[in-house]
Amino acid sequence: MNIYLEWGVAFQRKPGEVETGDLYLVKPFPGGYLVAVIDGIGHGREAALAAQSAASILEANPQENINILIQRCHEALRNTRGVALTLASFNCKEMTMTWEGIGNVEGIICYNSLRARASSKSLLLRPGIVGCNLPNLQENSLKVSTGDTLILATDGIHYCFSQGLDVSASPQQIAEKILSRYAKGNDDALVLVARLAQGGKK
Repeated sequence: MNIYLEWGVAFQRKPGEVETGDLYLVKPFPGGYLVAVIDGIGHGREAALAAQSAASILEANPQENINILIQRCHEALRNTRGVALTLASFNCKEMTMTWEGIGNVEGIICYNSLRARASSKSLLLRPGIVGCNLPNLQENSLKVSTGDTLILATDGIHYCFSQGLDVSASPQQIAEKILSRYAKGNDDALVLVARLAQGGKK
């Protein structure tokens, strides 16, 4: 059984800004994928530099334990504004997702409607700033199945985006719809949607 990740992303800069502090990463590694959404504190050039530094570390080590990745980002970002960061690591062999969230990048996992359990689950976020004030890390893990959909959104998206959410469309369509409906308009905003799928590669 060939399991892969299909995904889509939609974003917009704060009006008047040339650069964005909201970045994302989807990086495959043997047997899985690392998914991240990074929100540089504030906006503009300084926020973008902090987010880019974190993204570079994550991209270079996608297979690493997520708490180790967060620690590496924290050390590298000490002289920056810092970032909010939510990571999710998919193990496509064991069919698990391990995640950790520091700051206010919201996350929700929407389960395949054929599964007999709660339709969605919000990811636990810990207060803090990667690069400035890191809390005690405690990764979480859960079982996933094909059709399960992960949605990550920065704080430029209104927190109520998950209310009445329809995940029957493609990940790209879902991301664009959330952005168009729930972007606050006064900040950088980014939505990433990732779904486990079965069959041929994307």
